[in-house]
Amino acid sequence: WSGYRSLFQLVQDSGLKLQAIMSFHQCGGNVGDVVYIPIPKWVRDVGESNPDIFYTNRKGNRNPEYLSLGVDNHPLFHGRTAVQLYRDYMKSFRETMSDFIHGGLFLDIEVGMGPAGELRYASYPESQGWVFPGIGEFQCYDKYLAADFKAAATRAGHPEWELPNDAGEYNDKPDDTGFFRSNGTYLTEKGKFFLTWYSNKLLKHADQILEEANKAFLGCKLVLAIKVSGMHWWYGHPSHAAEVTAGYYNLDDRDGYRPVARLLSRHRAIFNFTCLEMRNIEQSADAKSAPQELVQQVKT
Repeated sequence: WSGYRSLFQLVQDSGLKLQAIMSFHQCGGNVGDVVYIPIPKWVRDVGESNPDIFYTNRKGNRNPEYLSLGVDNHPLFHGRTAVQLYRDYMKSFRETMSDFIHGGLFLDIEVGMGPAGELRYASYPESQGWVFPGIGEFQCYDKYLAADFKAAATRAGHPEWELPNDAGEYNDKPDDTGFFRSNGTYLTEKGKFFLTWYSNKLLKHADQILEEANKAFLGCKLVLAIKVSGMHWWYGHPSHAAEVTAGYYNLDDRDGYRPVARLLSRHRAIFNFTCLEMRNIEQSADAKSAPQELVQQVKT
């Protein structure tokens, strides 16, 4: 942490404040990334022999920018689980920076939750060829999430249900797919069950990490925050496909952001939203993009 301590001392001496971001993701491969900083080599080394620790799409393409939330509670990292790695990182930061924390340098600690630090699945990676306004792809085909879904479906009395195979590819439009088109799979009992499971896994992921963050920073005069991605493209389509593949189960008659807000409220954490400054007229009409309506929904 020595480089950070030097920087924090300069900031403190200048009378400024800081937001510290607990980054558990690779920098590189997302919109606006101009540098490449991978996750630690000793974590990637585990992935050499067990690539299922990374988010995986239906074709089996792995994404090494963040660990799959399917391994949150599997002790695959020299005896530790992914959540324990995040916990130990935050505890180390708190212990090393306790003088700065108690001196009031930090306004908030933003806790990383996924790719680009955002609470979402890695559904639209530029590194795998995604371009705006593609709908993205579900990222639950690693063996850990696949087994979790199979177990959930079996408990629900449907052992025959499989993960979606009709949801298209990164750069498809909703109506190109069987899953997201009008009267598509997403409206069936099976589709609703899958989307509920998929979005709930993301909420559980956030719940666990915020629980650890609250323990790590207990007694500190600062607040926690998380970053929620503003998935404004295809908001005007009934399926909200881009939001749904990212893990936000938001439809015209189903609020996908209220559960996130409720979770954050319970942990007394701030909801950082990434499209607050966007306007509809700045977006292309063919993407059925509606950032202003999305922001209004989230504000409520």
